[in-house]
Amino acid sequence: MKKILYMMLGLALLTSACSKDDPAAPDNLINFSASTQGIESTSTSADVTLTLSRAADVAVPVTINLVTTGVTYGTEFTTTPAATNNAITVTVPAGSNTVSFKINKAEGLFLNGGESVTFNIATAGSPILVGATNSTKVSFAAITSDGTTLTLNGGEGGAAAVNSVFVDLSANKQTSVLRNSWDLGFYAGDDFRVIINNTTAASVIAVDKTDLTQVSESDITISNLNLGYGQGSFSIIDDVNGDLTKTAIPQVSATDAENKVYVINRVGGSATTSPAADLYKIRVLRANGGYSLQYAKLNETTFKTISIAKNSTFNFNYVSFEKGAEVEVEPTKDHWDMQWTYSIYYTGTIPYAFSDLVFTNSLGGITSAEVLTSTVSYDAYASANVATTTFTTSRNTMGSAWRATTGTVGVKTDRFYVIKDAAGNVYKLKFNSFTTQDGGTRGYPVIQYALVK
Repeated sequence: MKKILYMMLGLALLTSACSKDDPAAPDNLINFSASTQGIESTSTSADVTLTLSRAADVAVPVTINLVTTGVTYGTEFTTTPAATNNAITVTVPAGSNTVSFKINKAEGLFLNGGESVTFNIATAGSPILVGATNSTKVSFAAITSDGTTLTLNGGEGGAAAVNSVFVDLSANKQTSVLRNSWDLGFYAGDDFRVIINNTTAASVIAVDKTDLTQVSESDITISNLNLGYGQGSFSIIDDVNGDLTKTAIPQVSATDAENKVYVINRVGGSATTSPAADLYKIRVLRANGGYSLQYAKLNETTFKTISIAKNSTFNFNYVSFEKGAEVEVEPTKDHWDMQWTYSIYYTGTIPYAFSDLVFTNSLGGITSAEVLTSTVSYDAYASANVATTTFTTSRNTMGSAWRATTGTVGVKTDRFYVIKDAAGNVYKLKFNSFTTQDGGTRGYPVIQYALVK
């Protein structure tokens, strides 16, 4: 009996000791994604985003008060959801760490340029605490940011986060788009090029036919679409360096008879291919200065057609097979600087699906450079350093080089990046976290940047 009592006492003491030694989880804070942002003169609305340090187990209601300067709610602007008594209530869904609301500008609005709305977090549901960035000022004019810290909204999925995130540094703005929301991008520049969706590890193969109705699964070997884990080749994906002369689908010819049928696997990267019933066949022609897309499921005997005009305010105009229409993906080409995403990339000499890749908007005139802290520290880098910085037009300056997933896992602290946007603004940028080992959350990397000149 005594022996049993001693054992129970020892177990109790051990449990108590373990409880004392276990570190308490850090506070889960809610913050605005940026302290300032603006609304372009050509825009009718702007998204205002709040983020948690980590996803919450329960839905979290948040009350936000608003204070106006030079504008009146209901006259010059509204919000979605609507405000009541100068307060908005939004809810972060359980399992998520982000929520957004819209500020909507009235049509035909003439403003002096100094008008703004300041939003303040008033309350957040338990167990969430309000963080340091508890206020954001939205100006009814474009801003040139001095810099801020942003938590990018990659969404759920961890290492395979569901979103691509486009960042406009000068506007303190991020745009999150579901990676699987599009299938083809049609180049809006002078050339006639079509890209497939590298961010879903899509793959494509040609069929030596030009009549879509005459193509079925008997015309292909489905396994030739396999990609990743040693399978596939670079010939069935678009160039991972973004070279538009090396797209998997060749340049769309002005001679219709030269444009063949292609079969696409929409989602890959795991060395397998979707069943035939989920594969698509396409044919692209030039039409009226733009494109004509013919598409159907692989074994269908009829096809649908979508006309795509070139809208040169974008790098690409995008189409979704599932929606059967054009869709919005990346912002206009002069309103984003870098993209964080999951994508097919490479390791050694084979295609490989990577998480946390960062590409700059090289087609939109962005140039960038990597700077090692052994040369100059992030804090010390200033306008005098810009002249001796070698900028490149490559979109892969950051790529995967900013983080480590083996060895000492986390953000690499021995380097940072310098980005020159199309307007000539120069920003220095570093990554603060991206995974649990460096204090972050996979899918929600934190960047910090500052205007240099």
